[in-house]
Amino acid sequence: MNRRLISAALLLLCNAVCMTAFAAPDTDEAIRKSLHRVLPATPPDKITASPVAGLSEVQIGPRLIYVTNDGKYLFQGSLIDLETREDISENSRKAIRIAAINGIGEENMIVFPAKNPRHTITVFTDVDCGYCRKLHSEMDQYNEQGITVRYLFYPRSGINTPSYYTAVSVWCEEDRRKAITDAKLGKAVPRKDCPNPVKDEYELGQSLGIRGTPAIILDDGDLLPGYIPPEQLARALDAST
Repeated sequence: MNRRLISAALLLLCNAVCMTAFAAPDTDEAIRKSLHRVLPATPPDKITASPVAGLSEVQIGPRLIYVTNDGKYLFQGSLIDLETREDISENSRKAIRIAAINGIGEENMIVFPAKNPRHTITVFTDVDCGYCRKLHSEMDQYNEQGITVRYLFYPRSGINTPSYYTAVSVWCEEDRRKAITDAKLGKAVPRKDCPNPVKDEYELGQSLGIRGTPAIILDDGDLLPGYIPPEQLARALDAST
């Protein structure tokens, strides 16, 4: 099922699920039956107990939702431990982001490797985004800090727009690193078409909740929105290890 359809269905899911309770003794089965009513072609990938009694954490693709164990109620959001102020949901989301990015594969990214790599970041980027261009202009400094930068395309204007076609053209060039550098400098990249991952990467970004660029995903799956200077990013990465 198209990720946009999944997103739309999830927004309507609570109303549909709340109308019917399933008196099933098995939590997993109750939740699966309930969700099947509105997402018959997209079964949950994983159902696990949450720290809240009577509530389960459900993963559908790269999305995380919560459903009561009787399959009656659903909500989208984060579980916060008010005592520790820890975002419990974020730990699960980190693992989901890493798995989703690994699913794309580095062969479908444009990679700027550090000579002495200590960290790897994955950046959802738009060739026309001002702060994406600023980040790219400092690529040497990121690499000098031991940070390998991997790019995934996220044309904010959407599919079949000038930014999208530029991203496709960049991918279709023999020297993709030069092509994306030219594009971020505002130079024209000859229009080309070929098998490419741009649409899949854009849809992945949407499903992960990416709304702006650059969006930086760290080694541990943490998501940092926006531009971060090389030295500051290196400190943040060192502190997270």
